[in-house]
Amino acid sequence: MSQNRWAQQTLWGWGRYPRVESLVARPERRKEVLDALADRQGDPVLAFGLGRCYGDAALLREGRVVLTRRLDRMLAFDPETGWLRCEAGVSLEEILHTFVPRGFFPPVVPGTQFVTVGGAIACDIHGKNHHVDGSFADHIRRVELLVADGRVVTCGPDEEPELFWATVGGMGLTGLILSCELQLARIDNPYIEMESIRVENLEQFFEVSAESGHFTHTVSWLDCVTTGKATGRGIFMRGRHAPAGTTGGLSLLSRLGRAAPALINFPVDGPDWMLNQATIKAFNEVYFRKHPKGQVNSIVHYEPFFFPLDAVRNWNRMYGNRGFLQYQFVVPPDPSHKAIRLVLEEITRSGLGSFLAVIKEFGERQHGGISFPAPGPMIALDFGIAGQPLFDLLDRLDRIVLDAGGRIYLGKDSRVPRHVFEQMFPELPKWKAVRDAWDPGHVFQSELGRRLGLSGGQR
Repeated sequence: MSQNRWAQQTLWGWGRYPRVESLVARPERRKEVLDALADRQGDPVLAFGLGRCYGDAALLREGRVVLTRRLDRMLAFDPETGWLRCEAGVSLEEILHTFVPRGFFPPVVPGTQFVTVGGAIACDIHGKNHHVDGSFADHIRRVELLVADGRVVTCGPDEEPELFWATVGGMGLTGLILSCELQLARIDNPYIEMESIRVENLEQFFEVSAESGHFTHTVSWLDCVTTGKATGRGIFMRGRHAPAGTTGGLSLLSRLGRAAPALINFPVDGPDWMLNQATIKAFNEVYFRKHPKGQVNSIVHYEPFFFPLDAVRNWNRMYGNRGFLQYQFVVPPDPSHKAIRLVLEEITRSGLGSFLAVIKEFGERQHGGISFPAPGPMIALDFGIAGQPLFDLLDRLDRIVLDAGGRIYLGKDSRVPRHVFEQMFPELPKWKAVRDAWDPGHVFQSELGRRLGLSGGQR
């Protein structure tokens, strides 16, 4: 790949904050990726997939960014075992459309299908089934990784395991993922047996969550602005893949999104005033009240169950040109749920409500290093950029999470201070030692890595 194959481009994550200028390359073959690393002119390098990291984890100023989206080949599949070998740029959407008709489903999916396999590994993504099936890495047996000295190294739980577990959740800072072997799960049809329950407060959420272990997938929408006895109210959703013979269909919103995506779209940035405390409170009230008291049983297609927001293209634009931050954290189990209550109280007190908020309890599996999933309740909150008051609020939330022994998700972060991050991840020194052994010159860098002292060019 010659120098003229690099082109200047503005990149940003799903939160549209921050935005950076980078030199990018668009390889279509493995050899072109190797050429890109060799042709970096001494600059640091980073991979970029579909841009669904919310913050600065996939961004790099003053460096070279390899866009992996065109590395999208499925290389081999064993229908007896479900093992799929594919390139890193293959998206979960492509896996779903190819294999659901054949009776297979990705073992773990996040809240969107528009992520690449490489990004899923780098973030060690989790889903609604973490309490049963763990995270994405629990279903990977082999990764091909282009490391700093130009070699392609195969790693996995049983082969170069230290490199594998540093790469899992390593945010792309151990090398460029070229391909992997992923085991898909068997299903009988594309439908989900779903139960939704209106929970009146935080206590009821934890009660329902505790009795939902026989469901493979659980999550709850959370009203984070209502206070008093209704603190933590929401809609708890639990489901499992439906058995053979089940029939159903797509929701109207999903059908419209497939047939005419331009109709279900945010084509322009929303006005900055659209999401404020009053509109968020009104939305939460309507959304909560539209669900009947008690439980509703239904059969739904997998798309609205797993990916409800995917039916609305470019929904991130509703936060306006300023962009937004997602604050996602997990804290250890606590019978009093003190940290969760303190977070919700702090948000209410600030007047900066979160428009989209979910809560779930993770299972026991965790992978160390800087991977996010750990046992305990997890909350994800979206905040439109609102100047210094928002950053002050998030600093206060950091302290609550840190005091509880919790951590934040790097795949969604763009602002946590380095000293706070280092306290949240006690296995960081071990991760750094493995990374330094494979990349002593810190060839692989990112804005997140620089900000948190994970790679060169630290600031």
